[in-house]
Amino acid sequence: MRTVDWFRPGIRIKRWIFLAAVGIASISFGLSFMVREIYRSLIQNLLSVLLIISGCVFIFISIKYIVKTVFNAISNSGFRISLDSDRLSNLLFEKRILIKGPKIVAIGGGTGLSTMLRGLKVYSSNVTAIVTVADDGGGSGVLRQDLGMLPPGDIRNCILALADTEPIMEKLLQYRFEDGMLKGQSFGNLFLAAMDGISTSFEEAVRKMSDVLAVTGKVLPVTLEDVTLCAELEDGHVICGESKIGKHYEEHPGRIKRVFLEPKTIKPLQEAIDAINEADIIVLGPGSLYTSVIPNLLVEGICGALKKSNAVKVYACNVMTQPGETEGYTVYDHIKAIEQHSYKGIINYCILNTSDIPEELIKKYMDDGAEVVKVDYDLIENAGIKILGGNFISVNNNLIRHDSKKLAESVIDLVAELVLAKDKKRIIDYYYVKDRLKKLVG
Repeated sequence: MRTVDWFRPGIRIKRWIFLAAVGIASISFGLSFMVREIYRSLIQNLLSVLLIISGCVFIFISIKYIVKTVFNAISNSGFRISLDSDRLSNLLFEKRILIKGPKIVAIGGGTGLSTMLRGLKVYSSNVTAIVTVADDGGGSGVLRQDLGMLPPGDIRNCILALADTEPIMEKLLQYRFEDGMLKGQSFGNLFLAAMDGISTSFEEAVRKMSDVLAVTGKVLPVTLEDVTLCAELEDGHVICGESKIGKHYEEHPGRIKRVFLEPKTIKPLQEAIDAINEADIIVLGPGSLYTSVIPNLLVEGICGALKKSNAVKVYACNVMTQPGETEGYTVYDHIKAIEQHSYKGIINYCILNTSDIPEELIKKYMDDGAEVVKVDYDLIENAGIKILGGNFISVNNNLIRHDSKKLAESVIDLVAELVLAKDKKRIIDYYYVKDRLKKLVG
């Protein structure tokens, strides 16, 4: 609606503007009487007070009905939006709580990271996902090879996890073509590829896609450089390519000794470093140990920033081992691998599942070469790492996944007690977060 349209006959706004003008005039006259004459009679005083009070009432009524008229005009213009005052009030309250939420940095990739982000976004809008860009398989690999862009798959999943979109939009962006030249390709990948084509950088493309989908927080690639993930086995054999590492048992069996990036010197995204420096809590994982979590730590500057950061550092350990990467690994084996690729003491807390898993699911995973990650409590505690155990699993389509809500609750409660509660300037933020936990958990 154009500005001039508000002044057409029948819109019912001019009368309230006129009333507001009368109110301003009444207050002005009332104040002028008081200022102009030092010695005033009782009648003059009463008249001045009456004019000021009347003016305030007129202005109040005019503002009330101008707002009501505007809302009605918008509602009758074909927009399907709810202008219910209670809902608007709740929405503003929700946004205020999210803005005051703790600064959380989640580092990883794959489905594990996006799962956790879905839970975190309801507690804070200050969530930053730092995502690996070493993927070279599937649809991401095809786009990476054909267009020379960074792999969009993990980035796409994290954006959708933090997005405020309708279910049909998320279904559309996750849709994979089943026929033709685009078979196996995700529409969300193509969307990000197209955004990359009209942007000056991949970073800008990610930011624009985040804006379009109303993302809560930020999604950042750990680097903008083209990298290749390589794994060295204990026998010295080297495998290059993220997609080949998990399948190396088919051609060359062996336990992974270390992983590294080519080229060796890789510049990190400065915004990722800044997010780590400002974080209240940093979460590594959940996700594939050698192909999702550790690759981020190999980028130059990331470990240095983590070491300098005063944030609480948490590792969310996988529930099951992963064939080709972590066969036979315990929780401490996961931690030790992370420390070997970064520095000792990088982890303060470890979130791990201690609940029972149905036997039929365990058998199914064992048939595929996976098993439950065993918890070696003594080794973990002797390393100075505190354990946060609990029921963190969710079963979907016979697949064991982390429960996004319970995982987020654990992270939020930890940062509330260790960071917000100890900072006098943020004590109100602490009560906001605890109250939100109480409402959503209860």
